[in-house]
Amino acid sequence: MKKHLLTLLLLFLLAACADKVPPVVEEPELPPVPIEPPIVEADPLVPVAWNDVEGWLGDDLSVPLQVFQQSCRATSKRIRWQTVCQEAAKLKAVEAQQARDFFETFFQPFQVRNKDGSASGMITGYYGPELPGSREPTEKYKYPLYTQPEDLLIVDLDEIYPELNNYRLRGRVVGNRVVPYFERSEIDNGANPLAGNELFWVADPVELFFLHIQGSGRIRLQNGELVMVNYANQNGHRYHSIGKLLLERNEMTRNQMSMQNIRRWVEKNPEAGRKLLAENPSYVFFRELPAEFISPPGALGIPLTARRSLAVDPRTIPLGAPVFLATTVPGTDELLQRLMVAQDTGGAIKGRVRADFFWGMGNGAGEIAGRMKQDGRLWVLLPKVASEETLQGRIEPETNSTATGIN
Repeated sequence: MKKHLLTLLLLFLLAACADKVPPVVEEPELPPVPIEPPIVEADPLVPVAWNDVEGWLGDDLSVPLQVFQQSCRATSKRIRWQTVCQEAAKLKAVEAQQARDFFETFFQPFQVRNKDGSASGMITGYYGPELPGSREPTEKYKYPLYTQPEDLLIVDLDEIYPELNNYRLRGRVVGNRVVPYFERSEIDNGANPLAGNELFWVADPVELFFLHIQGSGRIRLQNGELVMVNYANQNGHRYHSIGKLLLERNEMTRNQMSMQNIRRWVEKNPEAGRKLLAENPSYVFFRELPAEFISPPGALGIPLTARRSLAVDPRTIPLGAPVFLATTVPGTDELLQRLMVAQDTGGAIKGRVRADFFWGMGNGAGEIAGRMKQDGRLWVLLPKVASEETLQGRIEPETNSTATGIN
């Protein structure tokens, strides 16, 4: 009897437990998660035939050959450029066809491509302002250009942290602390902390502001003497575009945006304009160049040539290389197709198909440079032996450059 009761109790407990087991629910089969293919960047330099270089046959190459010969003063020390610079040095007073033969014999053209494979990019313009000025302050000339102050502390961070290569810390010492250097508002509208560092004095603060943006220019003294001034250093603060601020505040449209219209807005709104200029904390210090400089030196230290010198991103285009440019003249449909030489860099010149066209010195050059924001295409010319090594990955384009403070 006891055995029967134990058996019934056991069966009862098993049945009770069975009621608590959740039913098995078959989950629907989900579709497989698509695997996105890896993003493959296009090659930055694609070899092409000379016939594929737009406008190649329409340019007189004798002038860019002379500009290239000047660049060889800096580039001939590089192994890949030695032979071609030696050949260029043999050419004296060449005609257009001789210059063409030289480039087609010793160079291979490469079209510059963006990461997505497209070939068009933005081409802007820059120039060297010319400002009337004085070596002494007067009632007319009361806005100073400053030399690099002695208390500007510069620390190359890569000496402490190698991973921060090409980064510099700028500041000043206060007590036992390093603090940021004076901003533009503190220098121009404060207690004049840079007194004693004046280099020249000019009449127009707006023109002086644009000299800071360009980084180089000329001062025309009262006796007619022209003196070239060039970027010496900077206060360490980031550049803030006042044009972008005007766009954000709906003071002008993107189509209206130009250096000329910014200047007119500041002149029309003097108090608001003064505050607007102060919102760019970056400040440039200058140096006076020897008398033989009639044009500013680019990143190679070679004087720039109007309408033949180009500022580029040296991560893609080696400094000193000939570069054929195909774009249009600002404000027109006129083709601008010519051989340039990569002689400069700039803080805003970042990207593969990106360049800054040097228009020359003075107000006339400034008028057209300030309006230039064109679509364009680039072909870089590399020495034939070096170009083969570049394709095989044994040589990378040089990245050594010197900031010049241009657009």
